[in-house]
Amino acid sequence: MHDFALIALHLASALLAGGVIGLERSFHGRPAGFRTHSLVCLASSLLMLLTLFQWDLLPDVPRESINADPTRMAQGIMTGIGFLGAGVIFKEGYTVRGLTTAASIWITAAIGIMLGMGFFFPAVLTTLLTLGVLSLFRWIEVRLPSHYYAHYLVCFDRHDYMDEPELRRFIDKQGFTIANMSYALNHDGTTMEYSMILRSSSQAHMATLAKAMLNMDMVKSFRLAPTRD
Repeated sequence: MHDFALIALHLASALLAGGVIGLERSFHGRPAGFRTHSLVCLASSLLMLLTLFQWDLLPDVPRESINADPTRMAQGIMTGIGFLGAGVIFKEGYTVRGLTTAASIWITAAIGIMLGMGFFFPAVLTTLLTLGVLSLFRWIEVRLPSHYYAHYLVCFDRHDYMDEPELRRFIDKQGFTIANMSYALNHDGTTMEYSMILRSSSQAHMATLAKAMLNMDMVKSFRLAPTRD
């Protein structure tokens, strides 16, 4: 009965830790949330219990003949979690999303391994630190000075367009600098296209540039897409 109670404690604590982290992810609408993180942490803990109770599972086999290395089990778990983490990373337009969720799945698996082995103090402390990173660090990150990037595509008529120096001056006036620029002439030869990556110190400059483009009759079309999540 003592072993059953200990196993229940390991699994219940893993379910609780994974669920708490998953709730934060679900609150922010991430694809891997409450249930995913709960199952990841629970599964990691369950597999590590196999190494913790390996001698109890095979009582008639001499201990020296059993060679279930806990570190190899942990390595296998983390390798498998890598595939799950890769599944939540996706490209949305010019923005890559899901990196933080993938990292949270990875750390949740590590917490499950710790709880499965019975290292409760580091597991609980890591759970609290993970919640701090996901919530408190988010608040800090949005207040830190940072550069904002956008992919900018603007089209002009071939016979009525801004030349490059004029376009650069116009974009600089809106609060942007150009990271790089490319040029294209569409297939029927009537439209001149500029494509570039813009950098700014304020996200508000996006709306300023879009409004300025709408007021220019020579602009046939444009696209301004943020490249940072």
